[in-house]
Amino acid sequence: MDSNPEQGPKPNHLAPEEHKRIRLELDYLRDRFWKKDFRDVVRTNCQAMREVFAKIRRVAPTKTTVLLTGETGVGKGTLAKLIHLHSNRASMPFISVNCGAIPENLVESELFGHEKGSFTGAVRQKLGKFEIARGGSLFLDEIGALSPSTQVKLLGVLQEWVFQRVGGERDIEADVRVIAASNEDLKQACLDGAFRNDLFYRLNVFPIDIPPLRERVEDLPILIEVILNRLQLAGAPEVDGVAPEVVEAFKAYAWPGNVRELENLLERALILEPGDVLTPEAFPAEIFGDRPTLKDYSPDAGLTLEEARRLCVQDLERVYLRQLLDRNKGRIDKTALEAGISTRQLHKLMKKYGLHKEDYKRPETAGS
Repeated sequence: MDSNPEQGPKPNHLAPEEHKRIRLELDYLRDRFWKKDFRDVVRTNCQAMREVFAKIRRVAPTKTTVLLTGETGVGKGTLAKLIHLHSNRASMPFISVNCGAIPENLVESELFGHEKGSFTGAVRQKLGKFEIARGGSLFLDEIGALSPSTQVKLLGVLQEWVFQRVGGERDIEADVRVIAASNEDLKQACLDGAFRNDLFYRLNVFPIDIPPLRERVEDLPILIEVILNRLQLAGAPEVDGVAPEVVEAFKAYAWPGNVRELENLLERALILEPGDVLTPEAFPAEIFGDRPTLKDYSPDAGLTLEEARRLCVQDLERVYLRQLLDRNKGRIDKTALEAGISTRQLHKLMKKYGLHKEDYKRPETAGS
Protein backbone atom coordinates (compact mmCIF):
# COMPACT_ATOMS: atom_id res chain seq x y z
CA MET A 1 0.00 0.00 0.00
CA ASP A 2 1.40 3.38 -1.05
CA SER A 3 2.00 5.89 1.73
CA ASN A 4 -0.19 8.96 1.70
CA PRO A 5 1.87 12.17 1.86
CA GLU A 6 -1.14 13.95 3.33
CA GLN A 7 -1.10 11.75 6.42
CA GLY A 8 1.52 14.01 7.97
CA PRO A 9 4.75 13.09 9.78
CA LYS A 10 5.09 9.78 11.59
CA PRO A 11 4.57 9.91 15.36
CA ASN A 12 8.26 9.45 16.05
CA HIS A 13 9.19 12.52 13.99
CA LEU A 14 9.02 14.92 16.92
CA ALA A 15 10.29 18.45 17.11
CA PRO A 16 13.39 18.98 19.31
CA GLU A 17 11.26 20.83 21.88
CA GLU A 18 8.88 17.87 22.09
CA HIS A 19 11.77 15.43 22.52
CA LYS A 20 13.11 17.59 25.36
CA ARG A 21 9.70 17.78 27.04
CA ILE A 22 9.22 13.99 26.88
CA ARG A 23 12.74 13.38 28.22
CA LEU A 24 12.15 15.73 31.16
CA GLU A 25 8.84 14.02 31.94
CA LEU A 26 10.52 10.59 31.86
CA ASP A 27 13.33 11.82 34.14
CA TYR A 28 10.73 13.21 36.55
CA LEU A 29 8.79 9.92 36.63
CA ARG A 30 12.00 7.93 37.12
CA ASP A 31 13.03 10.14 40.03
CA ARG A 32 9.58 9.73 41.59
CA PHE A 33 9.96 5.96 41.48
CA TRP A 34 13.00 5.98 43.77
CA LYS A 35 12.39 6.48 47.47
CA LYS A 36 13.95 9.62 48.88
CA ASP A 37 16.61 7.81 50.91
CA PHE A 38 17.89 6.06 47.76
CA ARG A 39 18.08 8.96 45.31
CA ASP A 40 21.81 9.34 45.97
CA VAL A 41 22.37 5.64 45.31
CA VAL A 42 20.89 5.85 41.79
CA ARG A 43 22.75 9.02 40.73
CA THR A 44 25.04 8.18 37.83
CA ASN A 45 26.77 9.62 34.77
CA CYS A 46 27.50 6.13 33.41
CA GLN A 47 25.32 4.69 30.66
CA ALA A 48 25.92 1.11 31.83
CA MET A 49 24.70 2.02 35.33
CA ARG A 50 21.68 3.83 33.89
CA GLU A 51 20.78 0.54 32.23
CA VAL A 52 21.26 -1.31 35.53
CA PHE A 53 18.88 1.05 37.33
CA ALA A 54 16.38 0.87 34.46
CA LYS A 55 16.30 -2.93 34.84
CA ILE A 56 15.83 -2.59 38.59
CA ARG A 57 12.89 -0.24 38.06
CA ARG A 58 11.24 -2.84 35.81
CA VAL A 59 11.84 -5.91 37.95
CA ALA A 60 11.49 -4.51 41.49
CA PRO A 61 7.64 -4.52 41.60
CA THR A 62 7.50 -8.19 40.52
CA LYS A 63 8.27 -11.44 42.37
CA THR A 64 10.71 -12.51 39.64
CA THR A 65 13.97 -14.12 40.75
CA VAL A 66 16.94 -11.83 40.07
CA LEU A 67 20.59 -12.79 39.57
CA LEU A 68 23.11 -10.01 40.23
CA THR A 69 26.59 -10.57 38.80
CA GLY A 70 29.77 -8.56 39.06
CA GLU A 71 33.13 -8.40 40.76
CA THR A 72 33.55 -8.34 44.52
CA GLY A 73 32.80 -4.90 45.94
CA VAL A 74 30.65 -3.50 43.10
CA GLY A 75 27.62 -3.13 45.38
CA LYS A 76 25.51 -6.22 44.74
CA GLY A 77 24.18 -6.17 48.32
CA THR A 78 23.16 -2.52 48.03
CA LEU A 79 21.33 -3.17 44.76
CA ALA A 80 19.60 -6.23 46.22
CA LYS A 81 18.27 -4.05 49.03
CA LEU A 82 17.30 -1.41 46.46
CA ILE A 83 15.20 -4.03 44.63
CA HIS A 84 13.52 -5.16 47.86
CA LEU A 85 12.71 -1.67 49.13
CA HIS A 86 11.09 -0.73 45.81
CA SER A 87 8.92 -3.85 45.68
CA ASN A 88 5.50 -4.55 47.17
CA ARG A 89 7.38 -6.54 49.84
CA ALA A 90 9.22 -3.50 51.16
CA SER A 91 7.50 -3.59 54.56
CA MET A 92 8.49 -7.23 55.10
CA PRO A 93 11.94 -8.66 56.02
CA PHE A 94 15.02 -8.42 53.84
CA ILE A 95 17.29 -11.30 54.86
CA SER A 96 20.84 -11.58 53.56
CA VAL A 97 22.85 -14.81 53.54
CA ASN A 98 26.51 -15.07 52.51
CA CYS A 99 26.58 -18.64 51.21
CA GLY A 100 30.37 -18.67 51.12
CA ALA A 101 30.74 -17.76 54.80
CA ILE A 102 28.72 -20.68 56.24
CA PRO A 103 30.40 -24.04 56.94
CA GLU A 104 29.24 -26.62 54.40
CA ASN A 105 27.68 -28.89 57.04
CA LEU A 106 25.50 -26.03 58.34
CA VAL A 107 24.29 -24.44 55.09
CA GLU A 108 21.08 -26.46 54.77
CA SER A 109 20.17 -25.81 58.41
CA GLU A 110 20.90 -22.10 57.93
CA LEU A 111 18.69 -21.85 54.85
CA PHE A 112 15.87 -24.25 55.67
CA GLY A 113 16.04 -24.67 59.46
CA HIS A 114 16.08 -27.92 61.41
CA GLU A 115 13.99 -29.91 63.85
CA LYS A 116 15.08 -30.69 67.38
CA GLY A 117 17.24 -33.80 67.48
CA SER A 118 17.72 -33.94 63.70
CA PHE A 119 21.51 -34.10 64.17
CA THR A 120 24.07 -33.95 66.97
CA GLY A 121 23.84 -30.53 68.58
CA ALA A 122 20.30 -29.77 67.37
CA VAL A 123 18.97 -29.25 70.91
CA ARG A 124 15.98 -27.22 69.74
CA GLN A 125 14.01 -26.38 66.63
CA LYS A 126 15.53 -23.65 64.48
CA LEU A 127 13.89 -21.58 61.76
CA GLY A 128 15.85 -21.16 58.54
CA LYS A 129 16.29 -18.01 56.51
CA PHE A 130 13.50 -19.04 54.10
CA GLU A 131 11.05 -18.96 57.02
CA ILE A 132 12.46 -15.83 58.66
CA ALA A 133 12.15 -13.97 55.33
CA ARG A 134 8.49 -15.01 54.86
CA GLY A 135 6.63 -12.39 52.87
CA GLY A 136 9.86 -10.52 52.11
CA SER A 137 13.07 -11.01 50.12
CA LEU A 138 15.94 -13.44 50.59
CA PHE A 139 19.33 -12.34 49.26
CA LEU A 140 21.66 -15.28 48.57
CA ASP A 141 25.13 -13.81 48.10
CA GLU A 142 28.03 -15.89 46.71
CA ILE A 143 25.51 -18.44 45.46
CA GLY A 144 28.27 -20.28 43.57
CA ALA A 145 29.75 -21.47 46.88
CA LEU A 146 26.82 -23.81 47.62
CA SER A 147 27.64 -27.51 47.86
CA PRO A 148 26.09 -29.93 45.30
CA SER A 149 23.62 -31.31 47.87
CA THR A 150 22.42 -27.83 48.86
CA GLN A 151 22.12 -26.90 45.18
CA VAL A 152 19.74 -29.83 44.70
CA LYS A 153 17.58 -28.77 47.64
CA LEU A 154 17.54 -25.11 46.56
CA LEU A 155 16.53 -26.18 43.04
CA GLY A 156 13.56 -28.05 44.50
CA VAL A 157 12.47 -24.96 46.43
CA LEU A 158 12.67 -22.74 43.34
CA GLN A 159 10.64 -25.28 41.36
CA GLU A 160 7.88 -26.02 43.89
CA TRP A 161 8.20 -23.10 46.34
CA VAL A 162 7.97 -25.47 49.31
CA PHE A 163 10.69 -26.92 51.55
CA GLN A 164 11.19 -29.03 54.65
CA ARG A 165 13.37 -28.34 57.65
CA VAL A 166 16.34 -30.65 58.12
CA GLY A 167 14.94 -33.70 59.87
CA GLY A 168 11.36 -32.58 59.21
CA GLU A 169 8.55 -34.06 57.13
CA ARG A 170 6.09 -31.18 56.87
CA ASP A 171 6.07 -29.04 53.71
CA ILE A 172 6.48 -25.31 54.40
CA GLU A 173 5.56 -22.68 51.82
CA ALA A 174 8.50 -20.58 50.60
CA ASP A 175 6.81 -17.19 50.38
CA VAL A 176 9.94 -15.22 49.51
CA ARG A 177 11.37 -13.28 46.62
CA VAL A 178 14.83 -14.68 45.85
CA ILE A 179 17.66 -12.36 44.81
CA ALA A 180 20.93 -14.21 44.18
CA ALA A 181 24.40 -12.83 43.53
CA SER A 182 27.73 -14.15 42.34
CA ASN A 183 31.17 -12.75 41.63
CA GLU A 184 31.96 -15.94 39.70
CA ASP A 185 31.05 -16.78 36.12
CA LEU A 186 28.24 -19.26 36.81
CA LYS A 187 28.00 -20.25 33.15
CA GLN A 188 31.62 -21.35 33.28
CA ALA A 189 30.99 -23.05 36.63
CA CYS A 190 28.23 -25.04 34.91
CA LEU A 191 30.62 -26.08 32.14
CA ASP A 192 33.18 -27.08 34.77
CA GLY A 193 30.59 -29.19 36.59
CA ALA A 194 30.78 -27.08 39.76
CA PHE A 195 27.28 -25.63 39.43
CA ARG A 196 24.05 -27.23 38.24
CA ASN A 197 22.72 -26.08 34.87
CA ASP A 198 19.09 -26.44 35.96
CA LEU A 199 19.68 -24.34 39.09
CA PHE A 200 21.48 -21.69 37.04
CA TYR A 201 18.49 -21.36 34.71
CA ARG A 202 16.13 -21.06 37.70
CA LEU A 203 18.25 -18.26 39.15
CA ASN A 204 19.01 -16.52 35.87
CA VAL A 205 15.42 -15.47 35.16
CA PHE A 206 16.31 -11.77 35.28
CA PRO A 207 20.10 -11.24 35.16
CA ILE A 208 21.65 -7.87 35.99
CA ASP A 209 25.39 -7.43 35.44
CA ILE A 210 27.02 -4.62 37.43
CA PRO A 211 30.09 -2.97 35.85
CA PRO A 212 33.31 -2.64 37.88
CA LEU A 213 34.31 0.79 39.13
CA ARG A 214 37.17 1.08 36.60
CA GLU A 215 34.54 1.02 33.83
CA ARG A 216 32.46 3.79 35.38
CA VAL A 217 35.11 6.33 36.40
CA GLU A 218 32.76 9.14 35.36
CA ASP A 219 30.80 8.30 38.51
CA LEU A 220 33.77 8.85 40.84
CA PRO A 221 32.88 12.47 41.77
CA ILE A 222 29.31 11.38 42.63
CA LEU A 223 30.46 8.33 44.61
CA ILE A 224 33.05 10.38 46.51
CA GLU A 225 30.42 12.97 47.46
CA VAL A 226 27.85 10.37 48.54
CA ILE A 227 30.35 8.30 50.55
CA LEU A 228 31.85 11.34 52.29
CA ASN A 229 28.38 12.61 53.22
CA ARG A 230 27.44 9.22 54.65
CA LEU A 231 30.69 8.87 56.62
CA GLN A 232 30.43 12.39 58.02
CA LEU A 233 26.81 11.87 59.06
CA ALA A 234 28.07 8.82 60.97
CA GLY A 235 30.55 10.98 62.88
CA ALA A 236 33.68 11.00 60.70
CA PRO A 237 35.73 14.24 60.55
CA GLU A 238 34.33 16.80 58.12
CA VAL A 239 36.22 17.99 55.05
CA ASP A 240 35.39 20.27 52.15
CA GLY A 241 36.13 17.69 49.49
CA VAL A 242 38.96 15.91 47.67
CA ALA A 243 41.93 17.53 45.95
CA PRO A 244 41.70 17.48 42.12
CA GLU A 245 44.95 15.51 41.76
CA VAL A 246 43.45 12.77 43.95
CA VAL A 247 40.36 12.54 41.74
CA GLU A 248 42.56 12.31 38.64
CA ALA A 249 44.63 9.54 40.25
CA PHE A 250 41.41 7.72 41.15
CA LYS A 251 40.37 7.80 37.49
CA ALA A 252 43.60 6.08 36.46
CA TYR A 253 43.57 3.50 39.26
CA ALA A 254 42.38 -0.07 38.53
CA TRP A 255 40.12 -0.43 41.64
CA PRO A 256 40.48 -4.18 42.27
CA GLY A 257 38.18 -3.81 45.30
CA ASN A 258 35.68 -1.58 43.44
CA VAL A 259 33.30 0.69 45.38
CA ARG A 260 34.01 -1.11 48.66
CA GLU A 261 37.71 -0.25 48.27
CA LEU A 262 36.82 3.39 47.55
CA GLU A 263 34.71 3.52 50.74
CA ASN A 264 37.55 2.08 52.81
CA LEU A 265 40.11 4.49 51.36
CA LEU A 266 37.94 7.53 52.00
CA GLU A 267 37.16 6.44 55.57
CA ARG A 268 40.89 6.00 56.25
CA ALA A 269 41.74 9.34 54.60
CA LEU A 270 39.23 11.21 56.77
CA ILE A 271 41.12 10.00 59.83
CA LEU A 272 44.60 10.79 58.47
CA GLU A 273 43.93 14.15 56.78
CA PRO A 274 44.78 17.12 59.05
CA GLY A 275 43.44 19.74 56.64
CA ASP A 276 40.08 20.70 55.13
CA VAL A 277 40.65 18.87 51.83
CA LEU A 278 41.70 15.23 51.30
CA THR A 279 45.18 15.37 49.74
CA PRO A 280 47.42 12.65 48.22
CA GLU A 281 49.26 12.27 51.53
CA ALA A 282 46.10 10.80 53.11
CA PHE A 283 45.98 7.91 50.60
CA PRO A 284 48.26 4.91 49.92
CA ALA A 285 51.08 5.64 47.48
CA GLU A 286 50.03 2.81 45.14
CA ILE A 287 46.87 4.74 44.25
CA PHE A 288 49.05 7.20 42.36
CA GLY A 289 51.20 4.63 40.54
CA ASP A 290 53.94 6.32 38.56
CA ARG A 291 52.01 9.58 38.43
CA PRO A 292 54.59 12.29 39.03
CA THR A 293 54.13 14.79 41.83
CA LEU A 294 56.02 17.99 42.59
CA LYS A 295 58.34 16.17 44.97
CA ASP A 296 59.41 13.92 42.06
CA TYR A 297 60.91 16.87 40.20
CA SER A 298 64.40 18.25 40.67
CA PRO A 299 64.39 21.00 38.06
CA ASP A 300 67.62 22.53 36.89
CA ALA A 301 68.07 25.73 38.87
CA GLY A 302 69.65 27.22 35.76
CA LEU A 303 66.27 27.15 34.00
CA THR A 304 63.85 30.03 34.04
CA LEU A 305 60.57 29.51 35.86
CA GLU A 306 58.77 29.39 32.52
CA GLU A 307 61.10 26.65 31.20
CA ALA A 308 60.81 24.59 34.40
CA ARG A 309 57.01 24.89 34.33
CA ARG A 310 56.90 23.81 30.66
CA LEU A 311 58.98 20.68 31.34
CA CYS A 312 56.87 19.81 34.37
CA VAL A 313 53.63 20.06 32.37
CA GLN A 314 55.07 17.95 29.56
CA ASP A 315 56.06 15.16 31.97
CA LEU A 316 52.62 15.20 33.57
CA GLU A 317 50.87 15.11 30.18
CA ARG A 318 53.01 12.22 28.96
CA VAL A 319 52.36 10.04 32.02
CA TYR A 320 48.66 10.97 32.11
CA LEU A 321 48.11 10.04 28.46
CA ARG A 322 50.04 6.77 28.84
CA GLN A 323 47.77 5.76 31.74
CA LEU A 324 44.57 6.68 29.87
CA LEU A 325 45.63 4.88 26.71
CA ASP A 326 46.59 1.79 28.69
CA ARG A 327 43.28 1.69 30.56
CA ASN A 328 41.30 2.15 27.34
CA LYS A 329 43.44 -0.37 25.38
CA GLY A 330 44.49 2.26 22.85
CA ARG A 331 40.96 3.39 21.95
CA ILE A 332 41.30 6.97 20.75
CA ASP A 333 37.65 8.02 21.05
CA LYS A 334 37.26 6.81 24.64
CA THR A 335 40.64 8.22 25.71
CA ALA A 336 39.84 11.64 24.26
CA LEU A 337 36.41 11.62 25.94
CA GLU A 338 37.88 10.85 29.37
CA ALA A 339 40.63 13.44 28.89
CA GLY A 340 38.04 16.07 27.95
CA ILE A 341 39.71 16.90 24.63
CA SER A 342 38.97 16.26 20.96
CA THR A 343 40.39 13.27 19.09
CA ARG A 344 42.34 15.73 16.96
CA GLN A 345 43.97 17.24 20.06
CA LEU A 346 44.73 13.76 21.35
CA HIS A 347 46.41 12.72 18.08
CA LYS A 348 48.49 15.90 18.21
CA LEU A 349 49.63 15.21 21.80
CA MET A 350 50.37 11.56 21.03
CA LYS A 351 52.55 12.60 18.12
CA LYS A 352 54.29 15.14 20.35
CA TYR A 353 55.16 12.52 22.98
CA GLY A 354 55.80 9.60 20.61
CA LEU A 355 52.80 7.57 21.79
CA HIS A 356 51.21 4.98 19.49
CA LYS A 357 47.80 3.41 20.07
CA GLU A 358 49.04 0.03 18.81
CA ASP A 359 51.34 -0.21 21.84
CA TYR A 360 48.33 -0.21 24.18
CA LYS A 361 46.02 -2.60 22.37
CA ARG A 362 45.46 -5.92 24.10
CA PRO A 363 43.65 -8.95 22.66
CA GLU A 364 40.07 -9.32 23.88
CA THR A 365 39.43 -12.33 26.08
CA ALA A 366 36.81 -14.85 24.98
CA GLY A 367 33.30 -13.87 25.96
CA SER A 368 34.22 -10.29 26.81
